[in-house]
Amino acid sequence: MSAPLYPRPRQAARGGAGTRLPWWALALPVLTFLVLLLMMLNPSQARAAAGEPVLAHFLDWARHLTLR
Repeated sequence: MSAPLYPRPRQAARGGAGTRLPWWALALPVLTFLVLLLMMLNPSQARAAAGEPVLAHFLDWARHLTLR
């Protein structure tokens, strides 16, 4: 009899989490949340972008590309 091709995975130890997360797995979402919260709390420094938006330039470029 040969060994199975796909062995059964080990069962997780009972009583706690079997996987440890790296430090950045918690730090990055917390940092992102805090940055977004600070951006919402201080809207007085928000300014409109000068000139045409980048999306308009991209759509114009795509239109010229497809018409050729």
